[in-house]
Amino acid sequence: MTTPDARRQLILVLDFGAQYGHLIARRVRDHHVYCQVVRHDITVERIQELHPAGIILSGGPASVYAEGAPRCDPRLFDLGIPVLGICYGMQLACHILGGEVKPAGTREYGPALCRFHETEGLFQDAKAESMVWMSHGDHVQTIHSDFLALAATDACPVAAVRHRTRPVYGLQFHPEVSHTPEGGLFLRNFLTRICGCAGEWRLSTIIEDTVAALRKQIGSHRVICGLSGGVDSSVLAALLLKAVGPQVACIFVDNGLLRAGEAESVRQTFRDHFGADLHCVDAQERFLGALAGVSDPQEKRKIIGRVFVEVFRDEARQIENAKFLAQGTLYPDVIESGGTPDGPAATIKLHHNVGGLPKELGFELVEPLRDLFKDEVRKLGLELGLPEDMVWRHPFPGPGLAVRCLGAVTRQRLDVLRQADAIFLDELRKAGWYRKTGQAFAVLLPVQSVGVMGDGRTYEDAVALRAVSTEDYMTADWSRLPDDLLARASTRIINGVAGVNRVVYDVSSKPPATIEWE
Repeated sequence: MTTPDARRQLILVLDFGAQYGHLIARRVRDHHVYCQVVRHDITVERIQELHPAGIILSGGPASVYAEGAPRCDPRLFDLGIPVLGICYGMQLACHILGGEVKPAGTREYGPALCRFHETEGLFQDAKAESMVWMSHGDHVQTIHSDFLALAATDACPVAAVRHRTRPVYGLQFHPEVSHTPEGGLFLRNFLTRICGCAGEWRLSTIIEDTVAALRKQIGSHRVICGLSGGVDSSVLAALLLKAVGPQVACIFVDNGLLRAGEAESVRQTFRDHFGADLHCVDAQERFLGALAGVSDPQEKRKIIGRVFVEVFRDEARQIENAKFLAQGTLYPDVIESGGTPDGPAATIKLHHNVGGLPKELGFELVEPLRDLFKDEVRKLGLELGLPEDMVWRHPFPGPGLAVRCLGAVTRQRLDVLRQADAIFLDELRKAGWYRKTGQAFAVLLPVQSVGVMGDGRTYEDAVALRAVSTEDYMTADWSRLPDDLLARASTRIINGVAGVNRVVYDVSSKPPATIEWE
C-alpha cells in the first residue's frame, strides 16, 4: 500500500457504538494526526482505498459473543496495518484471533490501578503502575498463544495485549479519557512508534489547503454564506472571505430568536471589520407568526426550518451569479446526522443542516469545516483574525431561543428569556467562568410557581440555568459553579426580569441528559 502524504496521514476509528468513540478521534488529532470515525463494518477494500496509517477499534456496549454483536471485517488483521483495540475493540480482536471472551467475575467501572509487564512499544516511557479508566462487564479470559498479556489490574488479569507477529494491540481500559492520566502517552506511542505517523497535521496546513480547494471549486462564481452569529458560520465566512473575497455574499436572517446583541455583533464584525457584502434580513414577524401557538419542540424545529428556507431563498435570489451555498457543518454534525457514507449509520440529531438547504434552491454545497471538531474551528477562527469574543462564544442551537423557551413561543416570553440569559452570561464573564464552561444559557420553563415579593404573593415563571463543561460536546458534565456566582445571577434575574420569581440550576450530565432541554 502507498503511504499518504505525512501532513494527511490517516487513522481510522471503527465505531462499535462507543460512548467515547468520537473522543478517540479527537485525542488522535491532539497529536497532529488526522483521524476519521467510520462504520465498524467498513470493508477491507474501502480501507485499502483510504490508505490509513493505523486503525483503532472503539469500545461499545455489546458482548462480542452475543448473537448480532457488531463485527469488523476479519481480513483487516491481515493487511499489515497497525490495529489498536480499545475495550470492546480489544475483546473483538482477541475473539477473532482465537481468544475467549466471557463475563467478568467482577465488573470494572471507574478508576483502577494497572500494572504494566512491558514498558516498551505501546507503553514506552510509561510508569510501571498507573491509574486507568475501566468501563466493562466482559473481559478476555484467555488469549491465543500468538498474544502476549502486557498489563493487569486486580480484577482484570488481561488489561492489555499485543500480538507476537502482527501489529495488533489491545487495551481493556480507555486511554482517550482524562481519567487515564497516561492515556495520551499510550496513544502517542501507538501513533508514532507503531504507526509511524509524523504528526504534521497543522492548522496552517488546513487553511492553506482549504483556501486552495475553495478557489478551485468556486472559480469565478459567487458563493452565499448563511451567517447565524455563531462560531461555526463566522469562521466559515472568514475562511471564504480569505479564499474568494468579494465573491462572498453573507446572508444574516434575524428571526427574532437570537441572543441579546447578536444581530449588532454580526453587523459590526462582518460589515465593518471584514468589509463583507452582508445582507441582513429582518424576518422576526414572519417567524413569530408561524410559531404562534406551537409548543411541540420538533414542530418548532420544522416550522423554523421551513420559514428559514423561504426567507433565505427570497434573499438569495437577489444575488447574481451565485452558484454555491456554504455551510458551517462540523465533523460531529456529519457523524451524528449519518452524513458520511463511511460513518456510523445511526442518526442522532435531526436539527443539523447537514446536506444543505433543499435542492430546489439550486446551489452546490460548500462545507469546508466538515472535517473539523469545534475546538479546531475556534483555533482556525483566531488564525483568520476573528475577534476572541466571537470565536469563544458558546454554541447556539439552530432553532435559537425557540428550543430554550419551553412551551409557547411569544415575543414577551422571548424577551424574558433573553434578559435572563444575558444576566447569567454577564455574571459568568465577570467571575471568569465563561471560558471555563463549554456552554451556558438560561431556559424559560412552562412552569409557574408561588413566590413572595414585598408584601404580595406572586405566581410567576421559573428560569433554569444550565452550564456544562465539555471538550467535544459528545459528552458533558454539569459545571460546578461557585455558590456566590449562582446567587448573584439568581438575585439579578428575579429582581430585574419582570415575570420571574424562581431560578433553578440544572445538575444533569450528558449522557443521560442532553445539553439543550429541547
